[in-house]
Amino acid sequence: MKILGVRFEGLPHFKEPLDINFVAQQRVDEEDKGQLCHVFSNIYVNKVLSFIGINASGKTTILKALSFEINLLNNTPINSIDSREILTDLKENQTVTITVFFYKDFLINKLITTIVKKVNEVDGSEKFIITDEKLWSKEIKKVRTKKSLFEFEEKDLKVKRDQKEQYLSDDISIIIAENKNNHSDSFLFDMSSLTNHNMLNVLGRFPEELLTFLDPSIEYLKCKLSGKKADIQLKFHNKKEISLNNPRALENYLSSGTIKGLSVFMSAVFTFCEGGYLILDEIENHFNEEIVFTLVRFFMDKKVNKKGGVLVFSTHYSELLDEFDRNDGIYIVRNRGGITAENLANILKRNDIKKSEAYDSGFLEGTVPVYEAYIALKKVLTSIEI
Repeated sequence: MKILGVRFEGLPHFKEPLDINFVAQQRVDEEDKGQLCHVFSNIYVNKVLSFIGINASGKTTILKALSFEINLLNNTPINSIDSREILTDLKENQTVTITVFFYKDFLINKLITTIVKKVNEVDGSEKFIITDEKLWSKEIKKVRTKKSLFEFEEKDLKVKRDQKEQYLSDDISIIIAENKNNHSDSFLFDMSSLTNHNMLNVLGRFPEELLTFLDPSIEYLKCKLSGKKADIQLKFHNKKEISLNNPRALENYLSSGTIKGLSVFMSAVFTFCEGGYLILDEIENHFNEEIVFTLVRFFMDKKVNKKGGVLVFSTHYSELLDEFDRNDGIYIVRNRGGITAENLANILKRNDIKKSEAYDSGFLEGTVPVYEAYIALKKVLTSIEI
């Protein structure tokens, strides 16, 4: 399954509907094809999506929204999805409508899901249920242009949710039947909850090449479960082996960047193998510049990322934008009376403009701290008597 686009309507804290387009919107030249994933005909999707904005602009919320929808497509009950917190601030009986377009087995699909918040009158507990849902499908031969990719007719309607059907829980999408028949769920590795907490999220023997890339002093690192405890062997060159039984104990021996790097790059390997999705919040946290650049380059490299895995990340790091040859894989996130996300391709029509300079200069608006706030802060700091 390849996600082509998602639209969220009614999410709390958003100024307008949130539209995220995975499809390459700009012209695709021959030299661009290596860093994009070919779906069919002239349709390509970006293998890296970046969301950049200042603090509190809403980047994390957008990543959680995307994680929520992918989990929903993977048959996870809404009330078991961690990122359902994006719905918490809904009022009782208030709805959110999610429209997702995806490709699978020569078919373009459109799924619209309406979710409502219910509050238990007895104990005040909250529950989210699906009140309406429809799935459309059409053959790719009907797609003549990128615009027609997202256009469907009523005759394309395939399945409609029937509330009388008792076999389906009211918080599970009707896509579950399609997934079971076609084995079409999407691999997802969501690391957004580990932004400020570094610990190994994978076990096994870590490749020597990865260890050397992150910390040349490490000879080997092996991790496995032994009962309910972890069995960890760590050895540095010309040092004795260290045995540990708790992944947290690695913090005493390895830097936070190395620990995060091991988790992130191994998660990337799984994403490459499955052609799925890896979500990272504040990708630059605990990493030096070259490690971040390397990860992004690996996802864009068709020789490494053979199945078109997608990296979705947020960042404050404007220089990272210059790694993108194209503008349509970048979203500028702002929060001015509500969160918005605008595709850079709609702002900068040319790819040859240096993106970091446009961002840092304030040319894109809302991408640097407000000058008045800077002056006010400086005034307070200069008035402090030491």
